[in-house]
Amino acid sequence: MIQVQLLTAWMASGYLAGRRRLTGNVDDRGDVPGWVMVTVMTAALVVAILGVFRGRITDAVNHALDSVTGSAGS
Repeated sequence: MIQVQLLTAWMASGYLAGRRRLTGNVDDRGDVPGWVMVTVMTAALVVAILGVFRGRITDAVNHALDSVTGSAGS
């Protein structure tokens, strides 16, 4: 019996979501707190990776630039 109720609730929510989209009553602002969290976590990962591997990243970028420009290594 619970499975039938769950199926009915799932179908009703899909119907209501579709109806909201068709009538234009959709909030298109998105999930702002979620995007803020993703942005902050990405920035934190970049800072952490840069803190640990800064020397190697700098050497790799300098080597790549030297190979493109033809400059001798410093």
